[in-house]
Order: sequence, then structure tokens, then C-alpha cells
Amino acid sequence: MNKYFLAGIISVVTLVLDQVTKIAVREKMVLWTSEVVIPGFFNLVHVVNKGAAFGFLNRADITWQRNFFVVVTIIALGAIAMLLKSVEEKDKFQIVGLGLVLGGAIGNLIDRILYHEVTDFLDFYYGSHHYPAFNVADIAICLGAFAMIISFYKNK
Repeated sequence: MNKYFLAGIISVVTLVLDQVTKIAVREKMVLWTSEVVIPGFFNLVHVVNKGAAFGFLNRADITWQRNFFVVVTIIALGAIAMLLKSVEEKDKFQIVGLGLVLGGAIGNLIDRILYHEVTDFLDFYYGSHHYPAFNVADIAICLGAFAMIISFYKNK
């Protein structure tokens, strides 16, 4: 299978899953609410984040972070395209990783452009220790980065 086709399919599937789940959360849950799924471990929540991972720059008193993250994401999309062009067809981990990162980045970019913030809804916790809420795009970006690390390790 052609590397561009494979990465494209993975990114489109990722993007669709991300946007469908975020739309469902925005339509079915009131902002800043939570529904217990597994007591003591997992909630569905409806939260938004103007910043980046782990709430970095998620502050109401600054307004430039949206434009900053849009520009950074567009630069990252260009870097992904260049990496995909240079990767060998046989390096499936790298191709899959790039497709996942591409789909996740576009998913969060759409939120930033349309809503000026990213919708997060997966909330894992133990006792009072909460992992920051995240979404499908975030999962894809992390899995994609992990796949690329495996590729780099395998290919040294």
C-alpha cells in the first residue's frame, strides 16, 4: 500500500473519530459537567482547553495562545508532510505514526479555529489524583509519537 494512502486513511479515520466524539460531547453534555462511568477511575466530562497538553497556557487572561497554537500546528503539519515524503514505504511504524499525528493535529486544529478552544472529555483518576482530561486527537498524537519512536529505535 502506498505510504501516502496509508497515512491519509489513518489520518482521516482519526479525524472523523475525533470530531464525531467531540460533537457528541458538545451536544449531549453541558459544559463543565461530568458523568461517572467507572466509579473511582473514569468519568466522561465536558471541559475545554485554550492551551496545550496538561493545560499549558490554558489561561483566560491571555488571548494570543489560540493564534500561537494554530501557527505551531500548521508548521507541524508541514513537518509531518516532509517526514512522510522522506520515509521509506516499508517503514510502517513511521507511516502509521505520522498518519495518527496528522489526524490528531488536524482534529485539535479544527477545534481551535471553529471554537477557539479544544474540547476534552476523557477523565481518568484514582482518588483525588486526576490525569488531565483529553480527547481522541490527543490519544492519536501520543500513539503516533510512540509508533515513530519505535520506528526510530528499529531503524537506528
